[in-house]
Amino acid sequence: MKTVSIVLFAGIIGCALARPVPAAEAATFKVLWSFGSGTDGQYPVAGLIDERGTLYGTTQQGGIHGKGTVFSVDPATGIEAVLHSFCTRTVNCPDGWTPLAGLIDVRGKLYGTTDGGGAHCQGGKPCGGTVFSVSPGTGKEKVLFSFCYENGSCTKGFLPLASVVDVKGVLYGTTDEGGGANYTECGFTGCGTAFSLDLKTGMETQLYAFCSQQYCTDGRNSSSALIDVNGTLYGTTAAGGADHTGCGNAGCGAVYTLDPATQTETVLYSFTGGTDGEAPQGSLIAMNGLLYGVTESGGGTGCAGNIGCGTVFSIDPATGAENVLYSFCSQGGACTDGFNPLDGLIAANGKLYGTTISGGANSGGTVFSIDPNTGMETVLYSFCGQSKCADGEYPWASLIDVNGVLYGTTQKGGANNAGTVFALTAP
Repeated sequence: MKTVSIVLFAGIIGCALARPVPAAEAATFKVLWSFGSGTDGQYPVAGLIDERGTLYGTTQQGGIHGKGTVFSVDPATGIEAVLHSFCTRTVNCPDGWTPLAGLIDVRGKLYGTTDGGGAHCQGGKPCGGTVFSVSPGTGKEKVLFSFCYENGSCTKGFLPLASVVDVKGVLYGTTDEGGGANYTECGFTGCGTAFSLDLKTGMETQLYAFCSQQYCTDGRNSSSALIDVNGTLYGTTAAGGADHTGCGNAGCGAVYTLDPATQTETVLYSFTGGTDGEAPQGSLIAMNGLLYGVTESGGGTGCAGNIGCGTVFSIDPATGAENVLYSFCSQGGACTDGFNPLDGLIAANGKLYGTTISGGANSGGTVFSIDPNTGMETVLYSFCGQSKCADGEYPWASLIDVNGVLYGTTQKGGANNAGTVFALTAP
């Protein structure tokens, strides 16, 4: 099952009190592009990348065929261009549909994933997404691998929700489902995989099938990208882990390492759903010998049935020790500091930066910073502060830093309520 669905959160219950958050200094905010004016795309849920001064990203819907796009935006002019509209053959969509993840650049070519479509979408066979490339110069798209059919068992994966990472010409990624029927927790297709794709040979290899251990103590349902730290891959699963009775008997998620040479997976930390957090989302980052990430929920009380409003945490990869730097909704019921972060962090100038999809002064989500030394959180911008949320609403994805300017996307809001690309200069 998917542990993360593309829906908007509603219903805010009073959250736990903690230390106060300082008032944010003024930041310079600008909407570069509002989606939904035509075939330009709709509802981006992925972050951006910068390639030679141009921003590139994906939208989950819109485009000529309504199934998503790869787009570029010139940050100087705000001009947007669609490089590729998915589902060019509308019957089976062999080129994929619904890209939910961001892109990476490998030697001048863009690579990404779609969570649907592919070569197997015909004759009632299960199809589970693609890994694709797009040339930024020509917009030509090529499918490198189509997930599933494999007699319906989907042992190589099903539904890639995250971006891939390049390590010396090999792409590494995860799928939310697939891998085979490991025990019974995830049903027919399996609980997700970690995979590799050799760009030279086109060979895809299943590196690990999650829930290979009873009760999924090794984790299940990975919707986050992997990171490479000195040849070892690190990632998160939104469910599973050692505390298999917690979080509705699904497990509260885990941080794990994966050795691509031996295909050995090791859980570094299993969340409990308490003050340590629940359901880690987005990729990790490495800084000063520690791993940093976010959980969508946990961290205290409040937010949708007292499950907590989310955290920013660190993990020591040497010991597996976890430390919560910040628990969201620390200003009471208003949650002006934000809540429910759904993607990873970035590091710039010794601080961590991220987004929350909800909360803030205007209840449309936030951009925030965290001092990793003190745990002090500062809200840099609260969305939906303009009429009809023209500045954007629900920032789903992580940010990028380009020469001191933070760029990101919002899933909704903007001039057409179909999402935005924005720029934010922190004080």
